[in-house]
Amino acid sequence: MDDAPVCPPEEHQKPAELVVITGLSGAGRSEAIHTFEDVGYFCIDNLPPALLSELEDLTALPGSPIRRVAVVCDMRSLEFFGTLLEELAKLEERGHDYRILYLEAADKVLVNRFKTTRRRHPLCESGSVTEGIRAERRGLASVRERADLIIDTSEMLPAQLREAIRRRFISDSLKDALSISLSSFGFKYGLPIDADIVMDVRFLPNPFYIPKLRHKTGLDGAVKKYVLERDETTKFLQRWLPLLQDLLPNYLIEGKHHLSVALGCTGGMHRSVALAERTAEYLRGLGYEVTVAHRDIRKDLDRG
Repeated sequence: MDDAPVCPPEEHQKPAELVVITGLSGAGRSEAIHTFEDVGYFCIDNLPPALLSELEDLTALPGSPIRRVAVVCDMRSLEFFGTLLEELAKLEERGHDYRILYLEAADKVLVNRFKTTRRRHPLCESGSVTEGIRAERRGLASVRERADLIIDTSEMLPAQLREAIRRRFISDSLKDALSISLSSFGFKYGLPIDADIVMDVRFLPNPFYIPKLRHKTGLDGAVKKYVLERDETTKFLQRWLPLLQDLLPNYLIEGKHHLSVALGCTGGMHRSVALAERTAEYLRGLGYEVTVAHRDIRKDLDRG
């Protein structure tokens, strides 16, 4: 009897990028986890450290859509927290990368925050809030030494903490957190009401006045060549495209996840269409998700 065929093992993908958020109670851990969630991370609050390896293994399963994970591990779960460094060492041994974000603040600031929120410090069952804060500092000292980034939030507003986190953790891997809608339009039909950035390209020569191009659109090769190969257009694109490249990460840093960019010419049929397509091509080459719409491309033809 022939042996049954042996199925090859499934190939696992690389585990997800992992950020471990920890630090002092009242220093901004909740704000931090919400910030990571806003930029597309799969987030878990108050995760027992013993589950870190299992979580990373799950993200490595074939087809897992989870590629970025942020978890809060802190001293709310005293019976589990002491194993954090041990569990992180296990991840290292298995080749799983991670980063530690540690949040802290001055004792006086933390005391005031607890008074304002009227919440009990997790280590303050019978003593004062100050004693709980000091005990927590001692318990977290070894983790703090291992942190990749330490942020003191004593003088920070929540928006400033979010910005600091985004600036530190923004990367090319987060480009899919920003979707871009590019559109062309005609000024004579009105400005698009939802555009975040509007670029007027009416300074370029208009193909409408070239008889053989008048009834074609910016999607046609002849019109594209007329618009894109002019010296004026070359100079414009040399400034316009790098400007967008520099601006887009800053929109992510500020927490914006969808950006609408509109290019307009007189009728929305020739110049703006060709340049919207060229801009989309450039941004896709940088790794961004881009959709394109030509609002007014047929209006002059339909009316003519």
